[in-house]
Amino acid sequence: MMDEFVTVTGMVLSSSPMGEYDRRLCLLTLERGKISAFARGARRPKSALMAGSRQFTFGKFALYEGRNSYTVRNVEVKAYFEELAADPERACYGFYFLELAEFYTRENADEAVVLKLLYQALRALSNEHLPNPLVRAVFELKIMMLNGDYLHSEQDRQSDGVRYALEHILVSPPEKLFTFTLTEERLRELIRFATKNCQRFLEKEFKTLAILEAVQGENWSEK
Repeated sequence: MMDEFVTVTGMVLSSSPMGEYDRRLCLLTLERGKISAFARGARRPKSALMAGSRQFTFGKFALYEGRNSYTVRNVEVKAYFEELAADPERACYGFYFLELAEFYTRENADEAVVLKLLYQALRALSNEHLPNPLVRAVFELKIMMLNGDYLHSEQDRQSDGVRYALEHILVSPPEKLFTFTLTEERLRELIRFATKNCQRFLEKEFKTLAILEAVQGENWSEK
């Protein structure tokens, strides 16, 4: 039986070499949640799939749907987020966001909101007017809230400004999330709250987070 042809909108969460010339991609898609797909020949020089198989790539992916896997036929790239690659610290934040999204999402589940959240978080990282630690805290808290991992009782112990921020994060759609700033004192308070949630609910050591904290050179949560 011939493979079926499908088109999905999504982002490359991870990309790993397979064999001599291929890549295995983890895609987060609007239509089918998290899926794996093989980009045949993507590591060959001048391959048409080389650029579309990089992490952060967002666009439309034309796939052959086989019995047990997907194969990439073509990628219509909408965004590469090149500005992140040009800044090592921002890139580290971005890689951490990708790893966190891959951790929280499931294959063939409805992950449309998480994809939108990830896209908006990467856009926010590109905004020089938003502190990177703020973007990180908002992303961490929102993705945990979406999955029911959130210390509601602890919110009552926060200052008024941080309680307002937490309410905003809780109720706002991804498109409206990254629209506020905080004073340095309140930002540190929000980061401590996000860190406490992460320590309780994320039973995983994220390699990208260790790299991020080494590059950042400053642990905000302890100040």
